Amino acid sequence: MKAKIKTIDIRAKEWFDKVNGNSYFAGTVTVNYGLKSQQSFNMPFQYGYGDSYYHKGLELLKKANLLDKEDYHTTIRDKKIVLRYSIQRNCLKRELKEY
Repeated sequence: MKAKIKTIDIRAKEWFDKVNGNSYFAGTVTVNYGLKSQQSFNMPFQYGYGDSYYHKGLELLKKANLLDKEDYHTTIRDKKIVLRYSIQRNCLKRELKEY
């Protein structure tokens, strides 16, 4: 039996490659932060800009069968899951590789 999701935390760092004009991010997704049922998932270094990190984080939870595949935004709202997300911009490439 899988634990009920109470919180989702998506944290990421972004690096902008000035030479090629591309943005990349890496981060972690944590479910039930601070609880016994806490689980963390890595989002490895990958291309993406804007809120790509947010969508990739939720897709990661869908693939892990922790969120409904149809409409995860509705699931989060209906189940009153606390969703927190943030990105730190202007990081160094090596900071992203640490994930």
